[in-house]
Amino acid sequence: MEKKVMIRLCAKIVAETDLYETDKEVQNLIDWVCLSEQIKKNNNTLHNLTGKYKKIEPDCREGMRAQLNSARSAIICMKSKMT
Repeated sequence: MEKKVMIRLCAKIVAETDLYETDKEVQNLIDWVCLSEQIKKNNNTLHNLTGKYKKIEPDCREGMRAQLNSARSAIICMKSKMT
């Protein structure tokens, strides 16, 4: 709830005063308030994607190992037939 109040206050400051253009600290604070929610959402998205990757990554690695072992076996078999 406080976040909505802060955003409305920032919008009012921008709309009714020239502080955003004249005061760098006010500009930085308003930018931070407005962007912090998006940053949190992005961090949550990254956290969720990382969690999903960690769940499937071992299976993917095992699948690659199996494919490599199969390829190695095929190469060894081909070499043994050539000699």
